[in-house]
Amino acid sequence: MFRIVRLARLERVAGAGGGALESRVWTIPNVLSMLRLALVPVFLILIVAGEYVWALGVLVVASLSDLLDGYLARRLNQVTRLGKLLDPAADRLYIFAALVGLAAQGLVPWWIVVVIVSRDVFLLVLGVILANHGYGPLPVHMLGKIATFALFFGLPVILLGLAFPETSAAAEPLGWAITIWGAFLYWWAGIIYAIETARVIRIPRVDPGPGSDTLEN
Repeated sequence: MFRIVRLARLERVAGAGGGALESRVWTIPNVLSMLRLALVPVFLILIVAGEYVWALGVLVVASLSDLLDGYLARRLNQVTRLGKLLDPAADRLYIFAALVGLAAQGLVPWWIVVVIVSRDVFLLVLGVILANHGYGPLPVHMLGKIATFALFFGLPVILLGLAFPETSAAAEPLGWAITIWGAFLYWWAGIIYAIETARVIRIPRVDPGPGSDTLEN
């Protein structure tokens, strides 16, 4: 178990060994990710202004570009370190924008915003701790992916009910159920990351040999 600990160690050993492609910035997938990030403030302004149909349209465009940049990165062999940072950053910013916009309209309680944002602050602290011990970020846990997907799906469903009132009787309860469940999973994944971080930083500082797999239990 905890194979992820071994992966963290390998990340530490290979930290400076990326090729030229890994460090590239201006690739097609990265440009798409940057455009998606540029639409975040537009998305937030539309929600605050009560333009829910247009906000939903921006979210659809952003979601399609997310799928496209992932496909192109693999298809064109243009997976880069920047892309690995931009993609999850964009997902989180859209979640935060939806939360803040809906909360500003009084449609979502602020405690939901605090619960979700505080979890990412918590992970940021864990990342600083790992960096201070010479490690990069831990690999993304599957539960974290599920939680992010739940939030990225639940909040737009709530938005759908606001954009098209005829769907609100079904969309809003469904969206709320998925969002609350996603928030719970979000923190559950955060606790798992904390346990893994504690395990990683207790690893003795030794130079791994060519076949050293001693961290895998």
